[in-house]
Amino acid sequence: MLFDSHCHLDDPQLLPRLDTLIPEAEAAGIAAFLVPGVHPSGWQGIQSLSTSHPRIFPAYGVHPMHADLVTPSILATLKVHAASACAIGEIGLDYLLPSPARELQRDAFAAQLEIAIEAGLPVLLHCRKAFEDLIVMLRDSGIGRIGGVMHSFSGSLETAEACLKLGLHISLSGTVTYPNARRPVQVAQAVPLERLLLETDAPDLAPEPFRGSVNIPAHLLTTARRVADIRGIALDDLARGTYDNAVRLFKLAPPQT
Repeated sequence: MLFDSHCHLDDPQLLPRLDTLIPEAEAAGIAAFLVPGVHPSGWQGIQSLSTSHPRIFPAYGVHPMHADLVTPSILATLKVHAASACAIGEIGLDYLLPSPARELQRDAFAAQLEIAIEAGLPVLLHCRKAFEDLIVMLRDSGIGRIGGVMHSFSGSLETAEACLKLGLHISLSGTVTYPNARRPVQVAQAVPLERLLLETDAPDLAPEPFRGSVNIPAHLLTTARRVADIRGIALDDLARGTYDNAVRLFKLAPPQT
């Protein structure tokens, strides 16, 4: 029983196919799905998805690529959505983007972190080439009060250790299956099982041998098998451990066996 801790089921590449994709995922052992928000225009759709399926859970946030949209009005709307959310996200910093400006990204991130802390919700964290600033901001915010997850973690083992010290979870995606994967494999080996999550980031980051195609939730099983192999543990043990981690972090009902 697996938990896809980050999948964009509201994406146009997936949404029209959910009547097929969800049963396929469930047949592959994926029992629950967390859908993060990236743009305010998508929040209502995510809310509708979560009410239409008992194992789809909602998160709301503004991705750093849309940081210029974060206004007092948008933040007020986010606070309203936080009342029914399992997490705030996908939020963070992305210094590979030519815009929005880094200062604007940091302001948007800080404002959403504040909402998460006020609401007592964990955060789903996106970070590219900005780990130093992200970690400083998280430490200053008191992230340990709410926790969170480094989604589709791409950093070094040293960065992973810094995140673990802040009380964060580390989530692995299909990149751990790639033939040239080095850092994800090191992280998969080293992160304590009780702080590990799995995700597809569907429709992106399809694992081998599906790389280059639209990623779907059922592919989480491929990633899980690879991580279990790297760690030298049974797939069932990895699945149960990572599922239970998600249930605890997102404060969900106990998993059903």
